[in-house]
Amino acid sequence: MKLRSFFFALAIICSIGVSQAAYILIPMDETQKNHLKAYGIAYWVLQNDIEVQWLLNYRGGSFMIKNIKLIESECTIRGVSYELIADVQSTQILQEIANPEVNMDVVKLEKAPKIAVYSPKDKRPWDDAVTLVLAYAEIPYDIVYDEEVIGEVLPLYDWLHIHHEDFTGQYGKFYAGSRNRPWYHEYVQSNEEMAAKLGFEKVSQLKLSVAKKIRDYTVGGGFLFAMCAATDAFDIALAAEGLDICKPMFDGDADDPDAQSKLKYENTFAFKDFVLERDPNVYEYSSIDATRTHSRTPQNMDSFKLFEFSAKWDIVPTMLCQNHEQVIDGFMGQTTAFNKKYIKSEVLILGETKSLHSARYIHGEFGKGTWTFYGGHDPEDYRHYVQDPPTDLNLHPNSPGYRLILNNVLFPAAKKKKQKT
Repeated sequence: MKLRSFFFALAIICSIGVSQAAYILIPMDETQKNHLKAYGIAYWVLQNDIEVQWLLNYRGGSFMIKNIKLIESECTIRGVSYELIADVQSTQILQEIANPEVNMDVVKLEKAPKIAVYSPKDKRPWDDAVTLVLAYAEIPYDIVYDEEVIGEVLPLYDWLHIHHEDFTGQYGKFYAGSRNRPWYHEYVQSNEEMAAKLGFEKVSQLKLSVAKKIRDYTVGGGFLFAMCAATDAFDIALAAEGLDICKPMFDGDADDPDAQSKLKYENTFAFKDFVLERDPNVYEYSSIDATRTHSRTPQNMDSFKLFEFSAKWDIVPTMLCQNHEQVIDGFMGQTTAFNKKYIKSEVLILGETKSLHSARYIHGEFGKGTWTFYGGHDPEDYRHYVQDPPTDLNLHPNSPGYRLILNNVLFPAAKKKKQKT
């Protein structure tokens, strides 16, 4: 990395005085050929210690960077649209954004966040939207799992994504439909072996311990992002601390019949007052999930709308909602969306399907850190089934649903920017 930075710095020196344009503007409106790879360019620039200005609500949340020939070349290589602008044009843009009458602001991105994805290292019969888009955008990340989390590696990272994990110890509630499939037996066996290796009697105990480590990581200032079933399963595990909510086919002994009345909702990040789904043959964790409601809605009517926040005052939610579209096509998952009646009052709803009383995209603070939960499995595959092939993002370079994931990836780069009050 140091050697690459040296050559990058040398290229900067050599480019001084060569180009007449002062800045590179990477538009993020409808003119952008590849929105997803544009985030990768921004990240790559940050990796090389060059500041990026994120122009909130200006042409879809565009990026402005000091003009360096090497960056121009990289945009061309990756197929990212860009414009070369003179100093006077950049000044005009910043003046327009600074106007108190317009809903825009500038956030300076300073440092590329170090990214971890909590995911099993063995191949499972499902893929993950976050790892797909990170790979497509060419944003590097490390894989961590139970052994690393228990071993206290999380403080080394700025941003953590939770892959589709069941923190309740019920093996994703796949029992009814998949218990006779080889992959399910391998799934159970690998989890039991890991629990034993790390000194836990049950998988549920291991997963609770991991969930608490992730909670502590967030409390300490980490940025947490989760999708699909990792969202509600995480909160359910925290609420059920000290309780047995697993039926015998999951952990070999009886569950607590009074567990529902003993749930500790004060332990959760996002959800309250939810009711557990105790039937092992039902592919559902609790009443938090709105999949049943969405499944009764025609696909062409299933969408969610992003809220518009004040860029100058509500900087964080504005960053997380940057997009070239405000109405996003819906997509199903084990946890598709969140029933609003079970969301805590202090949680910020970023995107909702108002007619279905569900929230798709929510955010909050926890200790010194923040978390964002995003319902659904794959923004470009309406119904993605176990063992379906992964989405080819070469076919969806302008996906507004995937853009929301990448907003979260860049968010920690601006963490020194204080929320205005």
